[in-house]
Amino acid sequence: MENQTRFHILVLSGLSDLPSLQLPLFLVFLLVFLMTLTGNLLIVLLICTDSHLQTPMYFFLGTLACLDMGYSSVTTPRMLFDFHTQKRFISIQACITQIYFILVFAVSELSLLAVMSYDRYVAICHPLHYIQIMHWKTCVLLVLGVLMISMVCSMVHVLLLLKLTFCSFQPLQSFFCDLPQLLLVSCSDTFINVLLILILAIFPGGAIFALTLCPYIIILNTIMKMQSKAMRSKAFSTCSSHLTVVFIFYGTGFFSYFHPNAKDHSSLDKMASVFYTVLTPLVNPLIYSLRNEIMKTSLKRALRQL
Repeated sequence: MENQTRFHILVLSGLSDLPSLQLPLFLVFLLVFLMTLTGNLLIVLLICTDSHLQTPMYFFLGTLACLDMGYSSVTTPRMLFDFHTQKRFISIQACITQIYFILVFAVSELSLLAVMSYDRYVAICHPLHYIQIMHWKTCVLLVLGVLMISMVCSMVHVLLLLKLTFCSFQPLQSFFCDLPQLLLVSCSDTFINVLLILILAIFPGGAIFALTLCPYIIILNTIMKMQSKAMRSKAFSTCSSHLTVVFIFYGTGFFSYFHPNAKDHSSLDKMASVFYTVLTPLVNPLIYSLRNEIMKTSLKRALRQL
């Protein structure tokens, strides 16, 4: 058996190698990060302080805003640090830790989107039983279940990663520690790791995707049968915001991990990664606030009280 040198430090390729772009990119992504935190924190504060927004739908929306802040905080500060230092070195332990939290927030957000679809299904298709079904205790248990499932799934990946040996100094073709990228620089047998990714993506992942989209088939049928044009418009408004977020998150994620040339690490792949890790947490509060009249009214009410 050949002797292999073990590495404890990895290199991230980053978004650009040009020194002249490091400062502009640093400023742009710093602004995006601050706007992300401000927008999502504003949504959380409005939901906590405005009694009109203290309903199950807005409770889930506030939870989504918290997940977006966490998701962005796992990737963006590290990217800003690399822009500033221009070194892009990261230890194996720090890389695996980042992967764990990325998986926790990503799986939590996907699962929460499914819960929000169920909430809209109950609200539109069974409005008379909405309060009994979506009781506060039920909502809290659903969110806790989402977090527990995401932490367990992420921990399984981490435990398998800790058994791997890394002996390649090949850079990770990303600006953050991505699970498939990390497996590519391992000199251990990663068959079990790849198999676990496929199993979790196909079965639990497929179930979550189905639970997210299937309720909207019934919802659409119910909306089309509504007599009132105003009720149809209101129902379409709340559902379209949620569906927009779903398609943005799933669309960019599928492109990054499942397009045919997955091993061809082009700049287009990195831009897709930027979109679902950095920009999606920014646009989520914009989508929900700009397309939600109740949210806009609450914001105006809060501004008048200042």
